[in-house]
Amino acid sequence: MQAKVIWQDRLTFTGAAGSGFSVPLGTETDFGGDNDGFRPMELILVGLAGCTAMDVISILKKKRQEVTHFEVHVEGIRAEEHPKVFTNAVIEYIITGHAVDEAAVIRAIELSATRYCPAQAMFLKIIPIIHKYSIYEENGNKKQALIWSGTVKIINNPEKL
Repeated sequence: MQAKVIWQDRLTFTGAAGSGFSVPLGTETDFGGDNDGFRPMELILVGLAGCTAMDVISILKKKRQEVTHFEVHVEGIRAEEHPKVFTNAVIEYIITGHAVDEAAVIRAIELSATRYCPAQAMFLKIIPIIHKYSIYEENGNKKQALIWSGTVKIINNPEKL
């Protein structure tokens, strides 16, 4: 796997990967940028969200869950002092569908966190991650009712925390 960034101007870059796709990177004007792209730390969170989302939706589909809408939100909490690393994170899975089984959702989240998602595997070695979920029943006309919500307990690597 390969990635690179190519400087465009000021603090504007284009990130590219071996897959052939690219993404704009930039920063705020207060820091000398033009506010014209993802912040690098945002991309780390997008990567984490995408990694676990692909796992969870694949597992739910294999379990024949009728998911009609799915989102993963990630909040990374950063240190106040430089280098302002992530100190912890919250991943929230929002699932909408018809008769989605809570146990299937919990198991999919567990499998992503402990077996399949390399982004989570790396983060779980260095910071605590809280895994939350909300399951909504779709009632038609874009209306939905919250059926289940909770937190999945994932054991972090204790010697690293």
